[in-house]
Amino acid sequence: MTRVLVIGGTGTVGREVVSQLPAQGAQVRALVRNPSAAQLPPQVEIVQGDLTIPESLDQCLHGMDAVFLVWTASPTAVAPALERIARHAARIVFLSSPHKTAHPLFQQPNPLRVLHGEIERLIETSGRQWTFLRPGMFAANARNWWAPQIRAGDVVRWPYLAAPTAPIHECDIAAVAVRALCEDSHAGAEYVLTGPQSLSQREQVSIIGRAIGRSLRIEEISPEEVQRELLAIMPPPAIKMLLDAWAAAIGQPAHMTSTFSEITGAPARTFLDWVTDHAEEFKKRL
Repeated sequence: MTRVLVIGGTGTVGREVVSQLPAQGAQVRALVRNPSAAQLPPQVEIVQGDLTIPESLDQCLHGMDAVFLVWTASPTAVAPALERIARHAARIVFLSSPHKTAHPLFQQPNPLRVLHGEIERLIETSGRQWTFLRPGMFAANARNWWAPQIRAGDVVRWPYLAAPTAPIHECDIAAVAVRALCEDSHAGAEYVLTGPQSLSQREQVSIIGRAIGRSLRIEEISPEEVQRELLAIMPPPAIKMLLDAWAAAIGQPAHMTSTFSEITGAPARTFLDWVTDHAEEFKKRL
C-alpha cells in the first residue's frame, strides 16, 4: 500500500487527488493549515501543518512514501520545506506549469514561471524520485472568471475573446497525478497536460451558455477594464500574466498534447464535460 501525503489537498486539483487515491489502494493523508475547515472525505487522515514552518512538516511526513505537492506559500519558504519533504518521502509529484513549453501563452515573463522552475530544480537535485505535472489553462478558471457574471445576468464582459486555450479538467490532472504517485514508471517524467480542444474564450463562454440553457451576450472589453474588476479575486502580477498571455496567443491555435490519453488510455474530458460537471455553479441563485 502506497502512503501518500497530499499538500494542497483542499484546492482544485489536490481535492481530486485526495478523492481518487483510495481507489488505487493508497493510504491518504492531507496536510492542511486549518483542519476544521478542510471538508475532506472521512477516510482521509487530516494533519495540521504549514509550508512556511518547516518543523511542522516532520510529523506530517512521518511514514509517507510519496508526496503530492501544490505550492501555496511564499517563495522564501521553498528551500527549507523541500529539504524536509525530501528527507522523508522517496517520491515527489509536483504540480507545476508549462514554463518550458515554447508557446506564447506560456512564455510571458511572470513570477510564477520563475518560482516553478526553482522548485523543480530543487526537487531534481534532492536525490528523490520525481514527476512534474505541467498542466495548461484550467477549465476551472471559468468558475472565477465568468460564473459571477453569469449568475448575475446574461452579459459576460471579457478581454481577448479570440484568444484560444485548451482548458483541462482538474479530474484529468488528478488522474495522472495518482498514477505518478502509485506507479514506478513515471520517475523523471515531465508531463505537459492539456484538454483535447483548442477553444477561444468566446467559444468557452458560449459552451457554458448552451450547457445551462441560457442565451448569453458576450462583449469584448479592454484589458484595462477587466484589470480593475479582477483585482477583487487575484493579485496584479497574476492579472498581468494572464493579459499578456492572451494577447500573445491571439491568431494561433492553443498548444495541445495527448499526454493524458497516452498515460491513462482514456480520452481527455472536454470543456463541455467540465461545464456539465459544474453547471450548478453558473445558475442564478434565487
